[in-house]
Amino acid sequence: MYLLNNGLKIPKVGFGTWKATDKEQCKNAVRTALEIGYRHIDTAAIYGNEDAVGEGITEFLKNNNVSREELFIVTKVWNTEQGYETTLKAYEESLKKLGLDYIDMYLIHWPQPKDLNKTWETWRALETLYKSGKVKAIGVCNMKEHHLKHIMNNFEIVPAVNQIELHPYLQQRELKKFCDENGIVVEAWSPLMQGALDHEGLKKIAEKNKKTVAQIVLKWHLQKGLLPLPKSVTPSRIMENFQLDFILDEDDMKYIDSLNKEERIGPDPDEITF
Repeated sequence: MYLLNNGLKIPKVGFGTWKATDKEQCKNAVRTALEIGYRHIDTAAIYGNEDAVGEGITEFLKNNNVSREELFIVTKVWNTEQGYETTLKAYEESLKKLGLDYIDMYLIHWPQPKDLNKTWETWRALETLYKSGKVKAIGVCNMKEHHLKHIMNNFEIVPAVNQIELHPYLQQRELKKFCDENGIVVEAWSPLMQGALDHEGLKKIAEKNKKTVAQIVLKWHLQKGLLPLPKSVTPSRIMENFQLDFILDEDDMKYIDSLNKEERIGPDPDEITF
């Protein structure tokens, strides 16, 4: 578990559900992940699967001796709903779709470079939700240092997490350092580089450790103090991505560190137009 800046604990690996749009497949994947031992599920309004995610959670809780309080469920407000009142409504909508009594953590999905005032109003709404006890933690995604500084200088609550694109090819070291210094946990979306794992050096490390390349990359994230959010709808992969009870030695870590190219797969948060 990682400790968030408000004292809440968050499981170190989350199960991502982006692109899991087939309802039955998504529901089964979430249920399978929970059965395997994941306790942190990450979704978003824009994924269009909150209802399926919720059904997977509900089915799991009904059939297993695990309480809702042991799970950590996260969703995000989409760009079109940014603004104070619209965010409050979006939260209720997500809650309804998930079919849960509460959401553990609510995140802003992207800053809006064309209208950052809307993003700040969205943060104000998240603070309202947090203070009223509707969510246990609030955070952001895809924010750079200048965004985080604005929130920290103008608002009461420091984001609990910053979920950003981060993987061996985009290590975002300066941003990670800033987040560490300010008690913000860094979550990594696309930790497996959207499947770009065909790399000779990584394959050698995988062979040496008798693991898959995906496991090596996820373990690198954990040893860096990052929170990866791998996603898969294949049961064997879901299981594999959770079996990370081994240690990468210093040479392995240094080698993976050396792969950094600061190369994005996704868009630059300062340049998005959606």
